[in-house]
Amino acid sequence: MIKAKEKKERALGVRLGLKGERCNTPKCAAVRKPYRPGPHGQKRRRGQISEFGRQLNEKQKFKFSYGLKDRNLRQLFNRASKDPGSTAAKLLEFLERRLDNTIFRLGLAPSRAAARQLIAHGHILVNKRKSRSPGLLVKKDDIISLRLESSGKGAFVKLRETLKKYDPPTWLSLDVEKLEGRVLSEPKDLEAPFEINLLIESFSK
Repeated sequence: MIKAKEKKERALGVRLGLKGERCNTPKCAAVRKPYRPGPHGQKRRRGQISEFGRQLNEKQKFKFSYGLKDRNLRQLFNRASKDPGSTAAKLLEFLERRLDNTIFRLGLAPSRAAARQLIAHGHILVNKRKSRSPGLLVKKDDIISLRLESSGKGAFVKLRETLKKYDPPTWLSLDVEKLEGRVLSEPKDLEAPFEINLLIESFSK
């Protein structure tokens, strides 16, 4: 059965990694059915779309990929637009600094959705204090770790083996044995996963 998350990917025609490791296997819906969802998906070709349609598509990609609502994304845009530098670069930095994304980037969760679940269930500590805010923006020298009571459980014990072959991005460091990450710096010179300038244009109207 193809679930709603995978239908979103098929509708946009791009893999967003919403299902974690499943997205990298032949079970991925985008691999099995590389066309739009619905009864006419195979017959209907992806035609030309308007500039507004392109902007909307890019906004959807960012929303679904990072697990945000329109209101959350606009709040980050408004904050980024006040920065004297590039709004696009600052917005991407804010998206990456979200706690749920940071946990995903550290490899402690297979997807951002799974990271949010860890936070909701009280498994995550930020600077040794429990955090239940997926949208918390981490900063330099913050330490993100699994609660001691959680780190000894079976699923997380197996995670250590997996993480031995994992390299986090350069702005993060990872202690595999402790299942603990540190923010080394603010993420800079990031490559946007989608056309972020179209997203900026859609919010700038």
